[in-house]
Amino acid sequence: MVKTTIRAGVCGFSTTVLARSDDEQNVTLSIESDCEKIRGVAERLTEPIDAYQEIGAGFGGAVYKVVLAGLKGCCAGCVVPSGIFKSVQVAGRVALPAPITIDIERVEQG
Repeated sequence: MVKTTIRAGVCGFSTTVLARSDDEQNVTLSIESDCEKIRGVAERLTEPIDAYQEIGAGFGGAVYKVVLAGLKGCCAGCVVPSGIFKSVQVAGRVALPAPITIDIERVEQG
């Protein structure tokens, strides 16, 4: 099983993704989030996801299709969908687990 914790940033929401695959290809997700919109996405991601098809389909795959339909009116810069996608990849053994970071800071020009 893969556990991914995603802290989305200034919104303050946190999401936990548990991704499990018994055959190293088909991945089931359990997603808990403080964000109402991400919880809506989680409700639509209940069927197993084929990790091999998903990596090939990229933004046209099952995860992002649900995200595009479910995150209307949400910030387009939300990092949670990428975290869900990467969780599927790692659970399906098409990617290795590694930290992902985005550090943003304001730097004054001088």
